[in-house]
Amino acid sequence: MLNWRSFLALVAIVIVSATIFYSQYLAKKIAADERQKVELWVAASKSMLSNPGMDLTLPNLIRNGQQSIPIIETNEQDSITGYINLDTAQAAQDKGYLYRKLKKFRAENQPLIMKLSDTPYIANRYYYGHTTLLDEVRYYPLVQLFIVALFIFFTLYSITIRNKATQNQLWAGMAKETAHQLGTPVSSLEGWVEMLRESNTDPRTVQEIQKDVDRLKLVSDRFGKIGSKPQLEEKDVVGQVRSMMEYIRKRAAGKVQFNLQISGQPLPNPSNPGQPRPNPSSPGQPFPNSSITGQPFSNPSNPANPNQSPIPSDPSDSPPLYARISGPLFDWVIENLLKNALDAMEGKGSISITIQEHDKEILIDIADTGKGIAAKNLQKVFKPGFTTKKRGWGLGLSLSKRVIEQYHKGQLFVRQSEVGKGTTFRIVLKK
Repeated sequence: MLNWRSFLALVAIVIVSATIFYSQYLAKKIAADERQKVELWVAASKSMLSNPGMDLTLPNLIRNGQQSIPIIETNEQDSITGYINLDTAQAAQDKGYLYRKLKKFRAENQPLIMKLSDTPYIANRYYYGHTTLLDEVRYYPLVQLFIVALFIFFTLYSITIRNKATQNQLWAGMAKETAHQLGTPVSSLEGWVEMLRESNTDPRTVQEIQKDVDRLKLVSDRFGKIGSKPQLEEKDVVGQVRSMMEYIRKRAAGKVQFNLQISGQPLPNPSNPGQPRPNPSSPGQPFPNSSITGQPFSNPSNPANPNQSPIPSDPSDSPPLYARISGPLFDWVIENLLKNALDAMEGKGSISITIQEHDKEILIDIADTGKGIAAKNLQKVFKPGFTTKKRGWGLGLSLSKRVIEQYHKGQLFVRQSEVGKGTTFRIVLKK
């Protein structure tokens, strides 16, 4: 069933189409009428040449009454012998003017031939063009179509801008309300943590609870920044990505491997900054450029879980790459992309982050070996409400794109994806 917008669009198309067809119908009628006038004019001219003694009142009336259709007279060899209803001043100044008009008339209409003699063959040819009225009737629908198209474009553009503004207000309102709702329980939890510190509670338990409270405060801060212009600061992108990767790595399943590379090179060896990280599959050899080795890392930070690749937490392990970003919001984007990668792999696979530095931008590729994205869904992944998960509102990628493109003036897009092999998201940041 058509809604009112579709109905109006259909009516507009019918009106424009009807106007075009009717204009073409009128143009054909005017063209036929013009040819009939030229034929009458040629017949009057022929009568004057064939019967010099006849009364010339009617032929002259016919010839003098034709003052709108331009006509060029030529002989049997197409040499110009006369013309009417053309610019005489321009014809006198420009010798090529009449020949250009003759070429144009020859392309527009078939000439009328007045044969004067068979032997030798003598004939006059009359080439004619169109009147201004015919040109106006022919081009009017095109002008009308252009105006209608321009009107439709600005209408759709204004609707799009209004919808985006409404959507932005909705997102901002939801985010700020979420931050407001989190504020009270977070403050209460901080008070309970202080009470636990003063009691005989195990300090490790208090420390872990404090981490979760700090995490809730960070989430509240992120939501609070949505809808307002964030403050961008020069920050080390490598350090930001590394910290979020470490955070997600600790919460990932044991069969998920992580790898971080800077400008296509593996991270330095944390035990010896002057040497590359060793390859566990070939002791003593530098780690290969490939982000997946096919063998589990030996994780010195967590011997009980060797499948998780170690990620140096010391920022001095690799040279910093600075860009103007909002730390909390940028972390949110990286966290969201990593969580989506984990969900796509369902507890088994590899996640690789490659950070490349260029003259004016920094590229961050986040690749997973998950189930990938179907081609039909590639254009939908960033639309609000779209999700392939059983749970969730489908706002994560949409908000992430908003944060990168609107707040950081960068880009976030799917670089490549193949069903059954994985997906790579790319972030482009201005330096």
